Formats: sequence, structure tokens, C-alpha cells
Amino acid sequence: MKASVVIIGAGISGLSAAYRLDKLSTQAGIGLDITVVEKETQPGGTIRTEHIDGFVVETGPDCFFAEKPYAGMLVNELGMSDRLIGTNGRNQGTYVLWHNRLHRLPDGVVLMIPTRFAPFVTSTLFSLPGKIRMGMEIFVPRRTDGIDESLSEFTLRRFGREALDRIAEPLVAGVHAGDPDTMSVRSSFPRFVTMEQKYGSLIRGMLNARRVMREGSPSTPASMFMTMKGGLQEIIDALQRQSPGVSFRTGVQALAVEKSEGTYWVRLSDGGRISADGIVIAVPAYSAAGMLSPVSRELSDLLTSIPYVSTATVSLAYEKRGFGHPLKGFGFVVPRKENRHIMAATWTSSKFEYRTGDDAVLIRCFVGGAAHQDMVSRSDEEILDLVRRDIDDIMGVSPSPVMVRIKRWIKAMPQYTIGHEPRVKAIEQLAEGLGNVCLAGSAYHGIGISDCINSGNTAAQSVLKRLLC
Repeated sequence: MKASVVIIGAGISGLSAAYRLDKLSTQAGIGLDITVVEKETQPGGTIRTEHIDGFVVETGPDCFFAEKPYAGMLVNELGMSDRLIGTNGRNQGTYVLWHNRLHRLPDGVVLMIPTRFAPFVTSTLFSLPGKIRMGMEIFVPRRTDGIDESLSEFTLRRFGREALDRIAEPLVAGVHAGDPDTMSVRSSFPRFVTMEQKYGSLIRGMLNARRVMREGSPSTPASMFMTMKGGLQEIIDALQRQSPGVSFRTGVQALAVEKSEGTYWVRLSDGGRISADGIVIAVPAYSAAGMLSPVSRELSDLLTSIPYVSTATVSLAYEKRGFGHPLKGFGFVVPRKENRHIMAATWTSSKFEYRTGDDAVLIRCFVGGAAHQDMVSRSDEEILDLVRRDIDDIMGVSPSPVMVRIKRWIKAMPQYTIGHEPRVKAIEQLAEGLGNVCLAGSAYHGIGISDCINSGNTAAQSVLKRLLC
């Protein structure tokens, strides 16, 4: 009789786990019944591409970070390398709104780390004292007590107030939807902690990393951010197509994981149950907590302690003729002190090709997050009105959009707050005690697409190994 594995959740983590498990078991000549259970009718989680009136609209993430290899490796494995594209080389640059003006983020600044002298010195984003304070980072001693700092504490200690207010906070809000005052730097930006310990300075560490990249391998990606020509949905669709041994049950919610006479059962919202020799739970931590409560109250409580925030994306399309902004760059981020409703805006039609026709412009705005949770609960009309006011004022855009798409993501973004690392270690120890039950997803070791793919791969390898023991 074949062993059975149930994967709960068909986001990128769950789909990666299913694909990897199907492939590994086939290669090993092992027969497995693999079932993916997904409460939504459409797999993909927060990755969703919509094609609307000639526009390619990403309602969730729009790219992945090329430095982390797992997404690129998966795309290659799926035979889709010819579909990969990077950012548009003709429109480089990101801006920061400060005192109601868009200031270009100096070339060579990686988050708050300056690595090129001339662009940094001539930047209008920082005051002279602020530039001096950031440059003095090379003389700040490394921290040796091992305490997990917040991103705010870490940035203030190493680079000063202007680096926090004008770069770190708005970039973190735009990417992580987070609050730097509560975010764990060790869990959210472990590379920064490693650089400080290894080089004594983030500037020295980043300069060394850039030198290695210049000397580096031919495989070094030309673009920091990558996506697919037709949108990230292409990866989701390919994972489904290339997982022939996987059954998909969509529109059905997994309610609970139960154990009876040594066998695990997944109880479903349609009244049915599925027996499982192995289970991968690839849903938000709070959902996993509810499912696992019957088998481990302690694990359930720990999973519930991982906080989440809600966000929304607002995509606006305009006719290019008469549009009053040159869009020379990828977009801008908005510091909290600017008291705006949007966290950031991506000039999508400038950032990536194949998103619009030549006669149109596409902009994507982000609202909500840790600092503006109330925005997500407003009506579409209120959100659109507030977003348009900000865009019109910041960019000088007066025409009405020809297409609008608003998508809410309720409690979709996990927050790696202080103490996240020991919390996750305790969660994984308790999960290991359940036997053939593995956790995957963005709640644990990284929120990016590559992190989630790696999490799914790891869970698949782990559950297969346990089944074979």
C-alpha cells in the first residue's frame, strides 16, 4: 500500500513541497499518494497575476531577490529560464519622499549602507551631519553581547537617526510591511549581524561583498530583482503542470490535524477526512495553530505568538499621453514621518518590460502594514481616493486612471519581532516531536519567494526521510 502525504496550503511553499516530494519519490522509485489541500479555489497564495485590458497586474509580490538562489534554481529546473527577466536597465533608481520632495536614493546605497563616495556625498536626501554620522559607521565597535536588537536600535547604533528615518524605516515598511521598532534584526536581516561580527563594519562588509561580485562568477545575475515575462503566476502554473503525481483539492479547508491509533488524519471543511503518513503544513502560523491544537496545545500557542499584519495593493493604469511624470526609476518609498497613506509606489511599467503597451503607464501602490492597519479595512472607494490624493500630490499626476485594481491581503505578512529566532527553534522542536509533521512557509526563516521555495523543499526532504526511516 502506498504511503500518503497531505500538504496543507497551495502557496509557493506548499506547491514547492509538493513538486519536490513528487520528484524525489519518483527518482527513488517510491510510490506516494500526494494530496494538496487548499481552501482557495486558485492555488498560489499571495502570488497572483491578473491580465486586465492589456495590463499585467501583480496583486501580490512582483519579483524575487536574485541573490537568494532558490527561485532562480526552480525556474531553471522547470525549464523556464527563457521567461526570466530582470529590471529595466534604462530606468534604474529608487526615490525617497522627504519633506514632500522625491530624493533619489544614492547609487551604491544598499538599504542604509553607503558603498560609493560621490553619489552619497552629493545626495540631497541627507544633511551634512547625517552624512558624516553614516560615514563614521566604520568606527563604531561591533556588539559582542549577542542581544537581539530591533532594526531601529541596530540602525541608530551603527548609522544614526537620518539613516533610520529616511532609509531603513521606509524600505522596511515597503518590503516587510513592518515596524523597525519591533522587528528583529537578527531574524529579518541576519546578513547585517554577520557582517558586523565578521568585518566590524557593515560598510567594510558590503564593500568586500561588492568586490567579490565584481571579480565573481559568470553566474552572478545582472539584475538584483527578477520576475517572469508574463508575471509570477507562470511559476505557480508550471509547478502544478510539472507535478503529475500530485492531486489538488481546492476550495476545501483543512480544519484540524488529528491522531488516532498511530495514524494522522486531516479533517476537512466538507465533512471528509484524509489519512496521512506524512503532513506538510504550509499555511500562515495562526492557521497552523488552529489545525494543530488537537495534537499539541503548546505548539499551537507558540504558533499563535507570531504576529501578522494586513496589506493591500492598489494598481493604477493611465494613458501615457498627457501623463505628467517622467517615471525615470523604479518608484519611491514613503517614511512614516511624511504622514501619507501609501507606504510605497512601484512604477511598474518602468521597472519591468512586458507590463503594458507603449501607450500606457502602470503604477502599483502599497497601503496598510504595521503602521497603517486601518487602511486595509476601508472601502475600495476610500482607499482609491486616499491613494490618488497621495499620488497626485507627490508625482503631479492629474489624469484619472483608466484601470484600477485593489487587492487586500488580510493577515498575510508575518512579522519577525524580537525573540523570533528562539521562538522558531522551540516551534521546530515541538513539531519534530509530532513525528511525520513538518512546517513550511514564510513564518519561520524568511518571507521572500526564494525563502518560501527553500522552506518547501526542506519540508519535502524532511517528510520523505522520515517516511523512509
